[in-house]
Amino acid sequence: MVLPLLGLVLTSTLAACGNQSSTTNATNAASPTEAASSAKAPLVVYTNSASDGRGDWLKEKAKEKGFDLQIVEGGGGDIANRLIAEKNKPVADIIYGLSTVNYVEFKSQDMLVQYKPVWASEVPEGLSDKDDYYHGIVKQAILLIYNSKLYNESTAPKDWSDLWTNPQFHYKYDAPGTNDLGGATVRAVLAGILVRYQDPNGEYGISQQGWDAMKNYLKYGFYKAEGEDFYANLASGKSPFGPMFSSGIASREKQYNVKAGIVKPAIGVPFIVEQVAIVKGTKNLDTAKAFVDWFGSSEVQTEWSKQFSTMPANSKALENAAQDLKDLDASLKQQPIDWEFVNKNINNWVEKIQLELLP
Repeated sequence: MVLPLLGLVLTSTLAACGNQSSTTNATNAASPTEAASSAKAPLVVYTNSASDGRGDWLKEKAKEKGFDLQIVEGGGGDIANRLIAEKNKPVADIIYGLSTVNYVEFKSQDMLVQYKPVWASEVPEGLSDKDDYYHGIVKQAILLIYNSKLYNESTAPKDWSDLWTNPQFHYKYDAPGTNDLGGATVRAVLAGILVRYQDPNGEYGISQQGWDAMKNYLKYGFYKAEGEDFYANLASGKSPFGPMFSSGIASREKQYNVKAGIVKPAIGVPFIVEQVAIVKGTKNLDTAKAFVDWFGSSEVQTEWSKQFSTMPANSKALENAAQDLKDLDASLKQQPIDWEFVNKNINNWVEKIQLELLP
C-alpha cells in the first residue's frame, strides 16, 4: 500500500530555506557501511520511539558501526516542543520518529538540514519530503484495538464514535489524561476524530458538533491511575478497548498473553509516517549524515522491522518484513487527513481539551 502525501503536497508553500550546500547526491555518497565505519563523534538523538527496547537496540547496533548515541526520549509533542524551544541553540543532532506533521513545522521554521540519504529512492514517493529535509523510515497505523477474548468483530465497536455513543462501551476504553496529550499516538487519535468535523467557521477549524463529540469521548472514557499500563488493563478486561500504534501490538501480545482485535472503521484509520532528519546547527554534520545513511538503509530497517514489528517505509525492507505485517498493511484503509490543517491547529486543540474538556 503506497500512502498518499499526508498533506505534504501543500508544503511547497512553506519556506525551504535550509543550507543548500549540505545537500548530497546519493550517487556520489559512500555506502552506509563505508560511511559508518569512520563515524566517531557522539550524536545526540531526540525521539519518541525508543521504548520497548528500541533505544537500547539502536545504541548497540550503532556502536558496532562506530556511532556513539545519546538518546533523549519523550512523547512526540513534548520532543517537538523541546526542539522548537532549542531552535536557536540546538542540542540534538538527529531526530527520528514523531510524525510527518511535526517535520512540516520543523521545516517551516528552518530547523532541518537539507540532505538526501543514499537510500532515498527506496522510499515511495509521498512518504518523505520532496525537498529532502526529512525522510520516511516507518509507517504507523494508529488503531483502536480490543481484547479478542472478550469481544469479536460482531460485538466490538465498529468505529471510534461507538465508544461514546453506545452505552455498552462507556468507561471501558482507555482515554487520554493530561499526561498523555503530548504523545504522537494520542494526538493522531484526537486528529482522527476532530478532522471529521472540519468547519472554517468553527473554533480552531472544528464545528460545535465536533467539540461535543470530543467532550463525550473524554467524558465516557476510563482513566488509568498513575503507573497503570493500558495493555495490562486490556488483558484483564478493566479497559478492554483503546488506542495502539501498529508496531506496538506484537510485543505486548506476548508480554500480556492477549490477542488484540483491530477495529477497521469505514472511514479508515490514521496513518503517521515516522521520519528521520538532521537538526540544523549540529556540530557533527558529517557523522549525522553517515548515521542517517546507515539507519534508514534497507538492511537496518529490515532488522528494525523484524525486531520491533514495524512497517518499513523503505520498500526493499518492506519486502523482507514478516508476512503478518504485510497482510496488516494491505488490510488497512487510510483515513484521509489534511496534516497541514492538523499542524496549524493541534496545539490549540490540545490546550482546549486540557482546559475545557477533560473531566
